[in-house]
Amino acid sequence: MNQPNPANPEPCPVARSAGIVADRWSLLIVRDAFDGVRRFSDFQRSLGIARNILSDRLHRLLDAGILAMQAGSGGGAHQEYVLTAKGRSLFPVVVALRQWGEHYLFGEGEAHSELVETKTGKPLRAMLPLADDGHAISADETEVRKLRPAEAPQER
Repeated sequence: MNQPNPANPEPCPVARSAGIVADRWSLLIVRDAFDGVRRFSDFQRSLGIARNILSDRLHRLLDAGILAMQAGSGGGAHQEYVLTAKGRSLFPVVVALRQWGEHYLFGEGEAHSELVETKTGKPLRAMLPLADDGHAISADETEVRKLRPAEAPQER
């Protein structure tokens, strides 16, 4: 079970999540980790990111429990960054962003990378939020129940 986070009293789950993974570099690091990138130099090469920015984002993802360090698979002295269970649970988020980008940011027939199921080689179906009964649900069919002032965290 997760513990309360007194360092971030924000009552909105989207805002808390965005504070950790919603910057470009953090999301691309997570994407690359899903693609099997594990070493600092490989992240840097893949992303074309400055060393200091990469180091900062990796430390943030480590501190948030999204990545963990482990001994290198080659038996050398280097350490590798690996997704934790918490990090792997970001997979639907990455897929949803990918699918949104495929739909809205590429022209008809424009080439782009493709995410496919390894067993079948077929692209994944579009991700949709589902209601309890299994039907696809739209934003118009939902509401956010905000905290009442008495329930909201108090600043100290």
